[in-house]
Amino acid sequence: MSSPRAFLSVVVFSSLVLAARSENSGGMLLVANKGDRTLSIINPATGAIIAAVAEDGVTGHEVVASEDGRRAFVPIFGNSGVGKPGTDGSLIRAIDLEKHTVVGTVDFGKGVRPHCAVIGPKNHLLYVTTELENSISVVDPKTFKLIGAIPTGQNESHMLVISSDGKTGYTANVGPGTVSVLDLEKREVRKIISICKTTQRISITPDDKWVFTADQDKPRLAALDATKNEVAKWIELPGVGYGTAVTPDGRWLVVAMSGISQVGIVDLRTMKIAHVLDAPKTPQEVLIRPDGAFAYVSCSASGQVMVIDLKTFTAEKPITAGKGADGLAWAATTK
Repeated sequence: MSSPRAFLSVVVFSSLVLAARSENSGGMLLVANKGDRTLSIINPATGAIIAAVAEDGVTGHEVVASEDGRRAFVPIFGNSGVGKPGTDGSLIRAIDLEKHTVVGTVDFGKGVRPHCAVIGPKNHLLYVTTELENSISVVDPKTFKLIGAIPTGQNESHMLVISSDGKTGYTANVGPGTVSVLDLEKREVRKIISICKTTQRISITPDDKWVFTADQDKPRLAALDATKNEVAKWIELPGVGYGTAVTPDGRWLVVAMSGISQVGIVDLRTMKIAHVLDAPKTPQEVLIRPDGAFAYVSCSASGQVMVIDLKTFTAEKPITAGKGADGLAWAATTK
């Protein structure tokens, strides 16, 4: 039988873990729930859902937060998967994260399947993949007005990342199995890189030297040398990869492997898997907290978000989000 002292030690340890998760977190976790058609606003320290805001649309897959943490933008993609039959979304919802309500809408006026949204790190504009237009649409997040478009030169441009100087964008083009390198200032295609038969998701290192995307037919990640805009290495995985994200120090790459319900952690010094963790069913997207302390992985089939301590490389108690949990974002908060 456990002694009272041992029980107390467990309680103290658990409290310390919770304190570590909440200390200086400085934000809220946002989760786009495809099944519920809601945006969950979550306290990352306790895992409690602060609010679940209805999108008033047919399924948003992704979400991004404004830099001041006051608003979230949810592109309404539709009820299908990329390249598959279904509804064609035409809206982006702007959600007030304090009032927990939709406060604005970007209306494309036709079905374009808006999907991945990214805030430009320098000009603070909203860049959104618009798959049916083979483009990235540029939106003023203050007025909700479309102000431009950047062609990708490929079909099914699904996900987007932007370099830290805001000058270059990279899209993962699913069906063609390519990556488009975009000049965001000239608003033109710089290069199209052939990767594999089908690719998914994309991430970039903080120093802008490496871009990663996942082969959907083989268990491997393509590591693109961003100075040469070519595939320089392949990272072997235990299973087919999906969403990825790099820690702020550029040391670790966290990769979701949906088919085997595991998450791998790649050491970017060796470009090899260093840790593998079991995950709730169907891990999808990866978000690294800005301070690098934790990784969050949405797990669609379970409606949960996996929480990974990046100091110990262990999984903590998952957070319950909503049905079909998918897109993730971090909304900064100020005291």
